Amino acid sequence: MNLSNNQLRAVLWDLDGTLIDSMPYHGEAWNDMLEPLGYRFTLEQFRQTFGLRNDDIVRDYLKLDRPQAELQRLIDAKEERYRAIVRERGLILLPGAQYWLNYFKARHWRQAIVSSAPYLNVEAVLRSSNLGAYMDTIVGAEDVERGKPDPQPFLLAAERLEVNPVRCVVVEDAPAGLEGARRAGMRTVGILSTHEKLEADVVVKTLEALTPDAFDS
Repeated sequence: MNLSNNQLRAVLWDLDGTLIDSMPYHGEAWNDMLEPLGYRFTLEQFRQTFGLRNDDIVRDYLKLDRPQAELQRLIDAKEERYRAIVRERGLILLPGAQYWLNYFKARHWRQAIVSSAPYLNVEAVLRSSNLGAYMDTIVGAEDVERGKPDPQPFLLAAERLEVNPVRCVVVEDAPAGLEGARRAGMRTVGILSTHEKLEADVVVKTLEALTPDAFDS
């Protein structure tokens, strides 16, 4: 089906906590790297970092007093540990994700992953799931200078998809991502998988709880 640009619609998916639940893997990987330095993430502390890029976590949240080169080695080691866990244990889609992925594909919506994760992590997830079959583009941490809550990642995805930002719906589980989506002029769906409260156009506990006309309306 050929659609004109003013007819095209898109859904921009966050990855962790929205389509998959890999947060326990991330938490385990962080603590494997941090504990030898005398640090440890509690679950509540880790929740506060959801949606942030790694350099923001170590610089602004953990405030680790280490040379930049050492911090980068820590980040790289954490991500390699995360990918190893993904390879070892695999991933499953969150409830309702498969239904909506099929729904959008059948109705010719364009789809993208917009993640704060580095590309190697996204690739590891794609290899451990069937998500790659549904996505028209992927925006990862390396693609932008400014991550969420800046609107740049979402605007880049819309540009690549050739869809007007006002015809994009963003699905997110974190305040930083929802703020970035709003600043990009997009409608939002908040999933309460990692936070007890979110500000979005529609807020639900899971993708399964969305009504059949949620995105069309």
